[in-house]
Amino acid sequence: DIRLAKHKDLLSDCNAVLKALQPIFQEQGMTETVHNWEDHGYLVTYIKKNGSFANLRIHPHGLVLVDLQSYNDDMKGREEVDQLLNKVEERMKELIHGNIKRVKRLPAILRGGVIDRYWPTADGRLVEYDIDEVVYDEDSPFQNIKILHSKQFGNILILSGDVNLAESDLAYTQAIMGSGKEDYTGKEVLILGGGDGGILYEIVKLKPKMVTMVEISFDKWSLIHINLNVLDNLKGDCYQVLIEDCIPVLKRYAKEGRMFDYVINDLTAVPISTSPEEDSTWEFLRLILDLSMKVLKQDGKYFTQGNCINLTDALTLYEEQLSRLYCPVEFSKETVCVPSYMELWVFYTIWKKQTNI
Repeated sequence: DIRLAKHKDLLSDCNAVLKALQPIFQEQGMTETVHNWEDHGYLVTYIKKNGSFANLRIHPHGLVLVDLQSYNDDMKGREEVDQLLNKVEERMKELIHGNIKRVKRLPAILRGGVIDRYWPTADGRLVEYDIDEVVYDEDSPFQNIKILHSKQFGNILILSGDVNLAESDLAYTQAIMGSGKEDYTGKEVLILGGGDGGILYEIVKLKPKMVTMVEISFDKWSLIHINLNVLDNLKGDCYQVLIEDCIPVLKRYAKEGRMFDYVINDLTAVPISTSPEEDSTWEFLRLILDLSMKVLKQDGKYFTQGNCINLTDALTLYEEQLSRLYCPVEFSKETVCVPSYMELWVFYTIWKKQTNI
């Protein structure tokens, strides 16, 4: 794309802009169709015999947009596109005599490729990753699981279109464990989710008494290589992995009176929706919070991810939910840069409010 924001007075005549740019496209042997709206400028389409086409949108307030779609992904095709855009840019500069306010050319988006490189951030921005290989892509009974290899981030785990974790993302694991401020020696730890094995791997190194990890399904997550073989066995000297739904497990532990020093919730981010009455994910989060508090020791800590720092409404709503639990709690939060997310991420530490006797 090229976006040109120009001096409004000099571009009041959209027809002059159209006449200046028409020859560039006509030289390419492109068929032209012009749509004219009296007070809203022009939309012009140009179609080439090979199926490539261009849209030229001329706005009366001084904005000109050029969108090109080409079926030639080879070097020659890209060079032809660049040459055409260069000519458009040069012609506009000649026409406006140096009074262009802004020129912006955006990178090409590759549609329909064998490898999907485009994944949205939590706040809706489109990111192009340097994906060069599809390691795994299958549907489980619960979700679609993709593991894609990135040149920068290593293997990336993507669950139902949501970027979860990459080999580069030790910062995520450290943050959801308390950022190195906790002593796990001799402690009882419960991990909810965490199917990549990263949290379990890091905690086992800290000599806990016992770590219980509850994950509903593993499938081929080990291909992400974060777990470093910790999931080769579902039971070790100081850990056990239960392949179960965590809600029945939490209810069972609460009934048995089993308590933990730490509960780490790695199940899901805070929902983007700000209507908890209508979003079942909010109901799920509230249930997990309440059940987790029931198995958390009075002086224990509950760690969880929040969401992107830009989703302030959703984060505020999550914090409001904390005041509605069966027991009073307090919390703190930390903002961390998780490399493969390409955005700042909020993590929460929650603990039971101490009451004076």
